[in-house]
Amino acid sequence: MHSGKQDKEKANGGTKAEAYTVRDPQRFALNLARALEEAGKAAAAWSGPRERGEVRDGMADPMADMVKTFTKLTEYWMADPARALEAQTRLFSGYMNIWANSIRRMRGETPEAETVEPEPGDRRFKDPDWASHAFFDFLKQAYLVTARWAADLVENAEGLDEESRHKARFYVRQFTDALSPSNFVMTNPQLLRETFESDGENLVRGMRMLAEDIAAGKGELRLRQADYSKFEVGRNLATTPGKVVARNALAEVIQYAPTTRTVLRRPLMIVPPWINKFYVLDLNPERSFIRWAVEQGHTVFVISWVNPDASHGEMGWDAYVRDGIEFALDTIAERTGERQVNAIGYCVGGTLLAAALALMVQEDDTRIASATFFAAQVDFTHAGDLKVFADAEQVKALEKAMEEKGYLEGSRMMTAFNMLRARDLIWPYVVDNYLRGRDPLPFDLLYWNADSTRMAAANHAYYLRNCYLENNLAEGRAVLRGKRLSLSDIRVPVYNLATVEDHIAPARSVFLGSKLFGGPVEFVLGGSGHIAGVINSPTIGKYQYWTGGTQAETLEEWVKKAKPAAGSWWPHWQAWIENLDAARVPARKLDRRRRMLGDAPGTYVRMRI
Repeated sequence: MHSGKQDKEKANGGTKAEAYTVRDPQRFALNLARALEEAGKAAAAWSGPRERGEVRDGMADPMADMVKTFTKLTEYWMADPARALEAQTRLFSGYMNIWANSIRRMRGETPEAETVEPEPGDRRFKDPDWASHAFFDFLKQAYLVTARWAADLVENAEGLDEESRHKARFYVRQFTDALSPSNFVMTNPQLLRETFESDGENLVRGMRMLAEDIAAGKGELRLRQADYSKFEVGRNLATTPGKVVARNALAEVIQYAPTTRTVLRRPLMIVPPWINKFYVLDLNPERSFIRWAVEQGHTVFVISWVNPDASHGEMGWDAYVRDGIEFALDTIAERTGERQVNAIGYCVGGTLLAAALALMVQEDDTRIASATFFAAQVDFTHAGDLKVFADAEQVKALEKAMEEKGYLEGSRMMTAFNMLRARDLIWPYVVDNYLRGRDPLPFDLLYWNADSTRMAAANHAYYLRNCYLENNLAEGRAVLRGKRLSLSDIRVPVYNLATVEDHIAPARSVFLGSKLFGGPVEFVLGGSGHIAGVINSPTIGKYQYWTGGTQAETLEEWVKKAKPAAGSWWPHWQAWIENLDAARVPARKLDRRRRMLGDAPGTYVRMRI
């Protein structure tokens, strides 16, 4: 005779077993056939452009580099039989512990060996059945043991040069993230339940979305990260009022309308990155740095870079300085009568600004009175995982491929950036979109992320060689207009912002770059990452920042002496600016009697790839 508890457990067990059972075999089989049909359309969307010669694989193919890196790693472990046996024994021991725990659980006993659990913040295994269901718990632990064992192989490989170790870490992480049981229908409890509950309709929807996204990418997968239909630049994104006041073949200059009676005497010039578009600083009114700066009394001018095509292929950094930064400076002087400005450079826009400042010193050009860098690197010694894609062989192959078109497709850079955080930016969307068949939610930041830009060939080649590959800008070997650049020549006050979780411009790298400037540097460390840490409006009240760390050799030493503060760093920056020059003049209204070229955000920002 069963107790009530036993009856309840039996009932629950039956319910759990039923969740992993096909409900309607005929409908399930029909939907599987439909899913295969949609998968065939996806395959055709991928192969068609290749057959027509519209897409060619192999351009600086990271797969070849990954194989070469893994070969080096394998050679170390296989060179010594005892070493190889020891590594295999560690993995086998981990599996045996998992197996012993599983047997004990099946008997209703408490596991003796320590169970392997995901790291804090790992959201892949949050479904309760990853822990409560013996089969899925076994899969999870076996995967985690294998992934950590593979990571340890990289760390314990003696004699591996640092570049190869860095690459091996990156590729092992990509490999293990891709092979997670959470990414497959039959090994993910949530996916499997939903597949049986819907009789496979989720797979039909998912394969249809996959075919649509490959077709949208013209033979490449354009991973859908948000519902893009809900956004439009100029309608509910980039809405701060202003006018395009100048335009050339490379850039538009936007002047924003004042909202205060008086404004700071020095105008503010913003140099955004040309990788993606400037409106990350003007996503919506609540998080818009541009709108906030206008409200603080800045006369804001922003460079909006063109989305380049073949005609821009030979435009390198000389052109981006001349037709971007100097063109904007000329425009500002004409529009305001002021010769000196405060300048901001974000990401690679900051790198370009630093190079321009070093050049301007040699040419006795003093129009930039202060420089602010948002998550911008000038020393690429510790440039993070993007260096994986910038070794000599890959850069050479990329240059050759770019010569044919005159530019690099924006999808290439977007994929590289997503790979830096594949666990967050690739695989959750693969699972939700193509296996669960769910449309992603509207998200303005991910819309901006998908609104990628091409890179002009000469520009991108200069960037890769002089920054990532050879670190010439930091070492004083970079050349613009025939002049060698030295960052130590830059003596204007610098506000240098890094963010704690930045995967693109790591805080350690930004901190090291601070030491290269010849003048006073205010280094500030913000919370979060490359985007959220920068567009952290005071109205949101998130994160924190650190200031005031004295001279230190390392970032860790600086943080120990720095003062933390809650919320946004924006008011701290505003106080820094006003401390340099707080003089104000009557607001500079957009004079309608002067020639305007259209409303903000302009035409270049609307150019899609």
